[in-house]
Amino acid sequence: VQLQASGGGLVQTGGSLRLSCVASGRAFSSYAMGWFRQAPGKEREFVAGIMWSGITDYGDFVKGRFTISRDNAKNTAYLQTNSLAPEDTAVYYCAAPPLGTEVPITPAKYYYWGQGTQVTVSS
Repeated sequence: VQLQASGGGLVQTGGSLRLSCVASGRAFSSYAMGWFRQAPGKEREFVAGIMWSGITDYGDFVKGRFTISRDNAKNTAYLQTNSLAPEDTAVYYCAAPPLGTEVPITPAKYYYWGQGTQVTVSS
């Protein structure tokens, strides 16, 4: 599975961005998908994940501001980010764990990673 993330950019505080992650290869619908982010000098942290069934999970800091979704017909996962704040500034990565795995929150449990897309929120 190859992943290609896009949709990052520069926004003002309170703004929104929709991140996309397109997957190549077959069986996309059978994979769980996750979004992580990493700010300079910080560890990579779990943002959101979605199982093949559509069940979702979010990092505690999300607090209802982000929504993860998927369109299996397009082999694409999305992360809608709203009410962005400067502390959300980071490189956002999409990732997939091994086939049949639920949504881990630990980066080490993911096999496949996209290249990352930069999100910068100005104050």
